[in-house]
Amino acid sequence: MLGIQSLRQRLMQVLHLQETPHRTALAFAIGVFIAFAPHYLLHTASAIFCAWIFRLNYVAILLGALINNPWTMIPILAASLYTGMFLMGESSQPTIEWHLLTMDNLFDMLSPYLIPFLVGASTLAVIGSLLAYPIMRWTITRFHSITRREASETHV
Repeated sequence: MLGIQSLRQRLMQVLHLQETPHRTALAFAIGVFIAFAPHYLLHTASAIFCAWIFRLNYVAILLGALINNPWTMIPILAASLYTGMFLMGESSQPTIEWHLLTMDNLFDMLSPYLIPFLVGASTLAVIGSLLAYPIMRWTITRFHSITRREASETHV
């Protein structure tokens, strides 16, 4: 049977709580990359796989990946499409006639926007992860220094 100490050690291993700020921030940044990446329906599986294969902090990588959630999905999809259209020099106004959209013509109506969407999503994934890493590393480092300072003050 697992004791409290054994359970605590296992939890510390899974959460990687003894990691450096660099590794935790890296895990979060990879999660942000996954959140913006255009491989929808595979984000959670990608996050878990990356955490497992690279032995990264599961919580940090999942938190980064969960930036893309049901409340943010539409803005992220729109930002990806508009970013791609801007970068490719295309009209910034998609001309999708939503009332005519059916399962039969879905691919025909949306296919002109596939490449701009992929370009935009990939661009936002790179930019998001490059911004997330230093912000998260600074936040974690700051949190550790405050925690250490408070711990030293209570032991004095």
